[in-house]
Amino acid sequence: MQLKGTDLTDMTEWLRTLYYRSADFISARIPRPIPPDEVLASARIISHRGEHDNRTTFENTLPAFDRAVAGGVWGLECDLRWTKDLQPVIIHDPDTRRVFGQRETISRLTLDEVRARVPQIPTLQEVLARYSGKTHLMIELKTEPYPDPAGQARTLRNLTADLQPVTDYHLIAFQPGLFACFDFLPSQTFLPIAQLNTFHLSKLAVRNYWGGVLGHYTMLGKGVISVQKNHDQHLGTGFIESRNCLFQELNRGIDWIFSNTATELQTYCVIDKDT
Repeated sequence: MQLKGTDLTDMTEWLRTLYYRSADFISARIPRPIPPDEVLASARIISHRGEHDNRTTFENTLPAFDRAVAGGVWGLECDLRWTKDLQPVIIHDPDTRRVFGQRETISRLTLDEVRARVPQIPTLQEVLARYSGKTHLMIELKTEPYPDPAGQARTLRNLTADLQPVTDYHLIAFQPGLFACFDFLPSQTFLPIAQLNTFHLSKLAVRNYWGGVLGHYTMLGKGVISVQKNHDQHLGTGFIESRNCLFQELNRGIDWIFSNTATELQTYCVIDKDT
């Protein structure tokens, strides 16, 4: 079926956004108990693509990540894609239209061409050099062709040679089949991102000894939380945008909190020692 004048992908994204905003509206208005001080102090809040507004500070750029680090968040989430000459760069979309207003497809440009046309896009090497050791990195492998899996794995291995997987970074993906390209890493490095396939990915995570499961907070219910915790695995939820939702997730024992307003959420974890 073809919707006249409407792209099905855009419609799916619109419905997903509507669902998320509706859930946020409700969650923000339900009071939650303040978590214990030790839970607040150990909260691991992750800035989703850095602190950005895509007007003055663009997502997945060094200024956006700098702002998040300055705000004291525990981790950064960034998106990895490959250029035509198979160099890893940090950008969410396959092209530069939405964020930078240009019609450039990353997989059709060499790294030098990306540098010349959209210099704001950082390389993975730059991100690792600037932030590893200062903050945890959640590196999302975007769903796209891998024309030279062995070569691309070798590139990632060389770039992360001085880092400790799991301790310094994780690899996350909506398409967990991509994890097979990087089998030199411990299985706990890998975190699948669930959408409507939460129970399937929960079982896969247990079977493959992955580090846990990520997903929207409305998709990770008590059953999944129990399964992962019983297997010493971790859980991460997004996109937490309010104080009440943050407290809800911390009280549920969620390990990683992904947010587009991470530095604001971080302020709710400051413990008032005078009370």
